[in-house]
Amino acid sequence: QLSSKSSSVNIIMSVARPVVTVYSTAGEPSSTTVPLPGVFTTPLRPDLTASIHALLNMNNRQAYAVSRDAGMQSSAESWGTGRAVSRIPRVPGGGTHRSGQGAFGNMCRGGRMFAPNRVWRKWHRKAPVAQRRAAVASALAASGVVPLIMARGHRVEDVAEVPVVVSSAAQKTVKTAAVLEILNKLGLGKDLERARTSKKTRTGKGKMRNRRYVLRRGPLVVYDADEGIKRACANLPGVETCRVDGLNLLQLAPGGHSGRLIVWTEDAFNKLDTIYGVEADAPGKSKFSLPTPMMSNPDISRIINSDEVQSVLRPARGQPQKIPMKKNPLKNKKVMLALNPAAVIAKQEPAGGKKKKGKKDAKVKAVGKSFYKQMVAKD
Repeated sequence: QLSSKSSSVNIIMSVARPVVTVYSTAGEPSSTTVPLPGVFTTPLRPDLTASIHALLNMNNRQAYAVSRDAGMQSSAESWGTGRAVSRIPRVPGGGTHRSGQGAFGNMCRGGRMFAPNRVWRKWHRKAPVAQRRAAVASALAASGVVPLIMARGHRVEDVAEVPVVVSSAAQKTVKTAAVLEILNKLGLGKDLERARTSKKTRTGKGKMRNRRYVLRRGPLVVYDADEGIKRACANLPGVETCRVDGLNLLQLAPGGHSGRLIVWTEDAFNKLDTIYGVEADAPGKSKFSLPTPMMSNPDISRIINSDEVQSVLRPARGQPQKIPMKKNPLKNKKVMLALNPAAVIAKQEPAGGKKKKGKKDAKVKAVGKSFYKQMVAKD
């Protein structure tokens, strides 16, 4: 049976909160386990994630525009009408190819562009706070689903368990080589290699603007306290870091696609329930509680076929009666015969009992000719 919202949350959390193994920095599973945070049971909303990502991604843009006087630095004037040329302003003077050429217009060589770019364009966008938080929660939930992680392109064949939780001792790592060794022992070596070998020169003019190379995203390392881990990960291609208190949708769902491979430290993983809550309002977010599924049991066929639902349903109706299309008896012979069997005879006889005027019979013609000859002979 369907239950209320509060009881459905309890059912979901009791069923869908397994424990997660904490791995040591040597890549070995420890005896410590932590329960899966409630945010990982959030319904997946790829539509919300993509729309909010598009809005937030606009906030990194810088204003650009053409010069205010570009294409307008000429004393050109129109020649007016009556000279068999267009009325576009023309450069004055003589003795050079430039004189008499059109100016100012966007169709002219050296003229301004159509609708010149201005710096007061609306570059940035505001995103509703509640939707931002819901999108982050959805992206976090997607980071615990292996098919979605693989759909983003991450290589997780050697990863023993997702989400990946490592001991908090990893936060004290200060050497890049030590972080690389930890990630390799956790089974992330193939994903690191994928990101490293994907470095390519950017297409377009961005290569001239201090962003010459592009590469794929690797794992995201989420920590609670930065004791050297951030600097140690800075030189690893594709690897990004983030504090658990400042989780960013642009990092959790790059390009608006959920399923980022995340490596959690134990302290950061335990802090998720403190930030986002489980059932009640989130302690770390004002006036926010985790989105919950509309149904406690998503198995629709099981609900429909249950005794509770089937007992109150009406019996199934039979096939609806087919009404044949009506045919015009004036155009359809079979329908006309069914309505009027004498229609064949009526069609053969002319209307009003009069015979149709047609050619005379050959015998009649012969009698007429012989009669005419007799009349002529007597004369």
